[in-house]
Amino acid sequence: MRGIYIVANDRVRENAIALLSSVRQHDPKVPVYLIPFDDSYQQVATQLRDLYDVQLFPNLDFLNSLTQTIGEIFPRDFLALPNKMRKLAAWFGPLDDFLYIDTDILFFTPVSETLAYLDQADFIWCDYHFKGGLEDVFSDRVVEQGLFSPEALGDVFNSGLWGSKKSALTLDQLYQLLGECAAHREYFDFSNGTTDQPIMNYLVLKAIPQRLNIVKANPGEPGSWGGSTHFERRGDVLFDRDCPLRYLHWAGTPMREGGPYRDLWEHYRYRNDPTGKIAAEKRKADVNRQKRAQLKANFGLSSLKMQLKMQLKKQIKALVNKSSTRP
Repeated sequence: MRGIYIVANDRVRENAIALLSSVRQHDPKVPVYLIPFDDSYQQVATQLRDLYDVQLFPNLDFLNSLTQTIGEIFPRDFLALPNKMRKLAAWFGPLDDFLYIDTDILFFTPVSETLAYLDQADFIWCDYHFKGGLEDVFSDRVVEQGLFSPEALGDVFNSGLWGSKKSALTLDQLYQLLGECAAHREYFDFSNGTTDQPIMNYLVLKAIPQRLNIVKANPGEPGSWGGSTHFERRGDVLFDRDCPLRYLHWAGTPMREGGPYRDLWEHYRYRNDPTGKIAAEKRKADVNRQKRAQLKANFGLSSLKMQLKMQLKKQIKALVNKSSTRP
């Protein structure tokens, strides 16, 4: 069985709904499983189930055990929050072939088309991260020590979107490789605040030799980064010149009101949730009222200060005049 895993909690509920809206528009039947990021997942799980038939990861005991073991492998000053690695549970869930998708993504094509690349490899991804070298993945120490071949280092990837097979990695392999990572933090580049990405790359390059980057297999593949400003919206899809994007990944680009491609995100977020749209518009109106009230209060305070300042000037001037008329 092929399908999708996402990791989410109630804090990223809005993004998760937008993602699943985009997935379901283009691929209504693909199975989707929610891996809870932590214990605060009831709202997002309920809403995704009701709107988009998303199922909860069926083995929460395993998920908790995995998180605990990872926390024991890594020192706290190396990996402060083991929950960041819960996406690794995808290798041990019910899906034989799967695609993992971060919640700051929108999909514009059937996910089944991307999953089909698993017919050619045991691990797939679709990005141009390799063009930036080893930034946000490995340090120079990895090159100096020859841990990977130059060809393997050309396979570094962004850990927000990737696919694999359940058979590609065993739990024993996983724990062994995580132990190697924990013993060699000098291998990794965490300088820009990445968490799981360097470790994910180490695991995959060490354990899964049959890899495929879709952008290399498909030379006409467009970009996907939400920080790119040249994409053009046509209907419900973004285009890079005349080529429709497979997906859009904000990947560190702020997802906020007035941000890049926010109108498209709002389209997908509220496409099947008119109640959510009404609530969002009410929140926006409340915020705008608060801003206007604050501006009015600030203006009133400024006006009062100006009046007091003018009165003080008059009093000083009167005292000076009075003093100058004395003999």
